[in-house]
Amino acid sequence: MSDQLSLDSIRSVLTRLEETIIFGLIERAQFRQNRAIYRRGEIWRELEGESLVGFLLHESEKSHAKVRRYTSPDEHPFFHDLPQPILPDLDYENPLQPNGININARIREAYEGEIIPFVCEPGDDRQWGSSSVCDVANLQNLSKRIHYGKFVAESKYRLQREQLWPLVWRGDAAALMDAITDAGVEQKVLDRVYRKTVTYAAEFEGSSCGHKINPEAVREIYRRWIIPLNKEVQVQYLLERVQD
Repeated sequence: MSDQLSLDSIRSVLTRLEETIIFGLIERAQFRQNRAIYRRGEIWRELEGESLVGFLLHESEKSHAKVRRYTSPDEHPFFHDLPQPILPDLDYENPLQPNGININARIREAYEGEIIPFVCEPGDDRQWGSSSVCDVANLQNLSKRIHYGKFVAESKYRLQREQLWPLVWRGDAAALMDAITDAGVEQKVLDRVYRKTVTYAAEFEGSSCGHKINPEAVREIYRRWIIPLNKEVQVQYLLERVQD
């Protein structure tokens, strides 16, 4: 099995992403919700009809695409009109089967409409640029965490092929969801995220950085969005998986 599909490798990647996501949410929580930055056509004509966050995200992806970020199987763009890489292709093994899964539209909708109210106080502090920079990083990190479900699914498939292949063959999404779900592991993730957030947030006690993040809110974000969307990616990947 590819090193990328080993349980230790997957666990290491997801654990690092936990910390990245928590710190990103802590950064965003110091600003108000600033709803204006999510509304298309709200600010300047130079945004070409996009919201400020969408414009900044698009410009970021254009630059990243040129240095082949989106040729990596663990990266998924939010926009699809991106330039070709200016760097030569890399020769590496992609352990995933061909697939067209990209749920970034749903991730962005959930982040802007539901997650931001979880971590930020209502209102507008006019810190539009700083808030948008945080949002771009958070969206990209959430996308990577959620779409890493493809690696999880491929690893599970290779380890449990006899159990999973009949479900794939029948296209039984509900049975696949049951088969990939491990409530004990999910609870450990939720508890670990909560403990990490408590620890990291404590570093800002007594500081003047603004609103402090609620550790329970971060756990709830994982419970309501990150874990379910990751599992949805896993099921979609298995249903698209090419038989070898």
